[in-house]
Amino acid sequence: MEKKITFNELRKIKDSLPDGAIRQMAQEFDVSVATVRNYFGGANYREGKAVGIHMEPGPNGGIVLLDDTTILDRAKELIKAEAV
Repeated sequence: MEKKITFNELRKIKDSLPDGAIRQMAQEFDVSVATVRNYFGGANYREGKAVGIHMEPGPNGGIVLLDDTTILDRAKELIKAEAV
């Protein structure tokens, strides 16, 4: 499922994750930690893979088109669970 989100919104979600959440998601999805970070706008392609994000310049850091929202959805779940 594709989703458009601003880069600033995507980074805010990443910054709101509880400690250890990136490592947890990497284990859950059987990918490297760098790959999860790349999903949130990182660019470490030596250790991580490209994850189907496409960026366009614009306000709020630009628009990011996510090809797959699985990691984003899990990140939101982890943030919500932390808030309870």
